[in-house]
Amino acid sequence: MTDRPADVSVLFQPITVGDLKLPNRIVMAPLTRNRAGEGNTVGALQATYYSQRASAGLIIAEATQVVPEGQGYIATPGIHSDAQVASWKEVTDAVHAAGGRIVLQLWHVGRISHTSLQPGGQAPVAPSAIRADAKVFTAEGFSDVSEPRALELAEIPALIDSYRVAARRAIEAGFDGVEVHGANGYLIDQFLRDKTNRRTDAYGGSIENRTRLLFEVCETVAKEIGAGRTGVRLSPLTPFGDIADSDPQALFNRAVERLATLDLAFIHVIEGETGGNRAPQPFDYAAMRRPFKGAWIVNNGYDRAMAIDAVASGKADLVAFGRAFIANPDLPHRLREDAPLNPLDGNTLYGGGAKGYTDYPALA
Repeated sequence: MTDRPADVSVLFQPITVGDLKLPNRIVMAPLTRNRAGEGNTVGALQATYYSQRASAGLIIAEATQVVPEGQGYIATPGIHSDAQVASWKEVTDAVHAAGGRIVLQLWHVGRISHTSLQPGGQAPVAPSAIRADAKVFTAEGFSDVSEPRALELAEIPALIDSYRVAARRAIEAGFDGVEVHGANGYLIDQFLRDKTNRRTDAYGGSIENRTRLLFEVCETVAKEIGAGRTGVRLSPLTPFGDIADSDPQALFNRAVERLATLDLAFIHVIEGETGGNRAPQPFDYAAMRRPFKGAWIVNNGYDRAMAIDAVASGKADLVAFGRAFIANPDLPHRLREDAPLNPLDGNTLYGGGAKGYTDYPALA
């Protein structure tokens, strides 16, 4: 007798993730859409967008800067001002009213920024003064990133504390938790990788030193709002933001070993290149996961069959979908019914208003 293939019901089994009880294993990934308003606040448009997608087991809201210096693209939201906190409360209230659960991704872009986006037109900060071969979206369109300055050792405690304050503000804004953004070539990832981190102090050199900032940020956030409401996103292989490491397996194995001591709610892993090749080089994600006892979320190019297999096989506890959630507000229903997906309008991904944002149809 052969084993029957798993069916879609595995994606609809409830799961407890830290302090959160989720009705299904389908996660909405954080997606930058560049629609923040004055003062990098959100509002009714975002409340509609996220509440339309509240059938996800968990929504991870878009990357949101923890301090003004953390901004790298125009019209991205923050969580560092009272007005931003109040504006996000409108969103979390709408999601909760629709029966959903939502956490906020805490973001600092580091060197992936432009002086026009920095307070006082200053240089962006980074672990080392190495300019990225990358572009960011500014008021003038896509622009080359500016040359960063290296953070002084004495500045790092305040940087870490900015994540603590942002996490507290996220809870005040009604979020169910936070995801620390340690991926995609932004500041924490820049500290992790030896291509971007050439420091010779306690935050550079060895793998132990390069994983220090990631660990200390997650530790301080977990102490502030509870480990059961704290997750983290990692991307071991993505080159996004002109980033790389000479030994990603050893680096990320150790990073997860250290994070495992904090009892975080989840780790959210981008497999391969963000939005692209899932296997640019060999990598053992199972080995990376082994020390971690919390929920494991996988991401990058998953379709229905791959998601079912990932959860049924135990490879993952949950699967995150990005672009599919942009075009399909009722994605869990479509996955359950194996219904066709709406096509994505690539012209409306970044910037604009309701078109391509809140006007995608749900199934009748």
